[in-house]
Amino acid sequence: MIRKEAPFLGMLRRFARDRRGVGAIEFAILFPVLLLLYLGAFQLTVGLNVSKRASRSAGSIADIISQQSGVNKSMLATMPSVAGAIFAPYVTTGLTLKITGIAVDASGKATVAWSWAQDGTTPYPSGTAVTVPSNMNQASTFLVRSELAIPYQLMNFGTNFLPNGTSQITISRQFFYRQRAGTSITCSDC
Repeated sequence: MIRKEAPFLGMLRRFARDRRGVGAIEFAILFPVLLLLYLGAFQLTVGLNVSKRASRSAGSIADIISQQSGVNKSMLATMPSVAGAIFAPYVTTGLTLKITGIAVDASGKATVAWSWAQDGTTPYPSGTAVTVPSNMNQASTFLVRSELAIPYQLMNFGTNFLPNGTSQITISRQFFYRQRAGTSITCSDC
């Protein structure tokens, strides 16, 4: 009976000393981790690009409006196209845009002069008090505020690792710009 176990023990010892397949086994163990790291880095990079383009779009739109002496709804309706051009090649489905003219009176009180939303509505009634950043709140000035929000769809490779409701996030940006020339920007039909 001892003779039958000897070949088995010898084979077991040879197997324990053999190092030829260690690299393949290590790769098989590490590959899923490396794949998740790669996909996570890709997702993070795309998300940061969309976030950067949201900032650039909101800032550019407020800058364009702040250079005008007057606007109307048809001119404001072209602003989502500006955002779409900045977001290219990313999809802008679900993008929402609001543009508000804010008058700051001599006492420093900021109120809505006019507002426009992408769906053609007036999101903020005229005369409504508005909070503006302290560094922008100067007496007798006019501000343009642009608010942009875009939904961003996360890749669903790790839905079991994410909390419920996190397959989509909304990236929002808000920018204030002072009027470049004159004392106010009027909106003829807002």
